Amino acid sequence: MHTPHDIGVAAQIGSYSDAVEVAPGTRWLALSGTPGMAADGTIPSDFEEEATLAWTNVCAALEHAGFTVDDLVKITQYLTSADDIAAHAAIRAKFLGSARPASMLVVVPALVWPQMSIEVEAWAARACRHRAQAGMVSTNR
Repeated sequence: MHTPHDIGVAAQIGSYSDAVEVAPGTRWLALSGTPGMAADGTIPSDFEEEATLAWTNVCAALEHAGFTVDDLVKITQYLTSADDIAAHAAIRAKFLGSARPASMLVVVPALVWPQMSIEVEAWAARACRHRAQAGMVSTNR
């Protein structure tokens, strides 16, 4: 469905694509910054638990809308400590499997709530089942 365009830069850094071309006639899903927060508002104090919960939340949002990680075309990850990059990479790899969306990872001084250590923002695109879903309405009558 989507076509990765690799120029060799991403491969030097990690498991993602330099660019991803979305096929025409797709539905789009934008995920807000998704923290490692439980439904009751609690945030684990351990980074690995928090990152696992963040990716669990991303996957739940995708599933709720009828998407999977294979539909991800762009992710942006925000961490508050460079010390957590390796742990995050391992957790991310478990959730993404062979999916290779375009990716950006940024270390920031803080997130909206000071106890948050990670947020993941994402874009997904999935082929439409019907032409009308893609906004392609026939003008032939």
